[in-house]
Order: sequence, then C-alpha cells, then structure tokens
Amino acid sequence: MASNKRLLKKEIRIICGALAGECVVAKMTVPGIDREKLNAIIYELADLQENAIHRISITFPQSEKSFSNGQEYRKARRAYFAAAFSKLKSEFNAHIDQIIKQMNAVLPQEQKDANIASLKA
Repeated sequence: MASNKRLLKKEIRIICGALAGECVVAKMTVPGIDREKLNAIIYELADLQENAIHRISITFPQSEKSFSNGQEYRKARRAYFAAAFSKLKSEFNAHIDQIIKQMNAVLPQEQKDANIASLKA
C-alpha cells in the first residue's frame, strides 16, 4: 500500500470499489447465488472503506515544543505515523481477506467447480 495519506486513501477506495464491483457482477451473472449475502458484503465493504479513510486522517498528539529539538520531534512524529499506518494496513488487509472468504463462500458449488476447471484448462 501507499506511503502517503492521499495515495493510501485512493488505494483503499480502489480496493473496496473493485471488490464491490465483483459482487455486483456476480449478482448479475452467477445463477443461484445468494443476492442478499452479496448485498451485505457490499455494505460491509462500504463500512470498511469509510472507517479506514477516517482512520487515515490522524494528527500527531504532541507539539514541537514538547521536545528538546526539532530532530527529536520529527523522529517521534515519523515513528508515530509509521506505527499507526502499519496497524491500519494490517487490520485493513485482514478484513479484506475475511470479505474475500465470505465472497467465495456465497458462490454455488457448480460455479466453484467451473472456476477450477477454467483454471486447469
């Protein structure tokens, strides 16, 4: 994932949008799929996107005056943001993995077999 806030927000929107798009395509093209479960997954993706973007907009809780010099302030600020974004990325990726498992579970067995057969061909 990206290294700055703007790119990170864009990537989150792209990932969540692509997965929601896959759900919509599956609802329209896969016979026998549970549409209500896919709707719930789409709402979960929207919630995930909103919460993740909200968590990106954080500020460093201390001012430069709290440190003896500017170098210490910048070092502490960098470490704070690195830890916060690392935690956000790992939680976001874990939630995306969970959603993908839910998406796969919704597919009927015939579609899963057809997908496997197309990969082998």
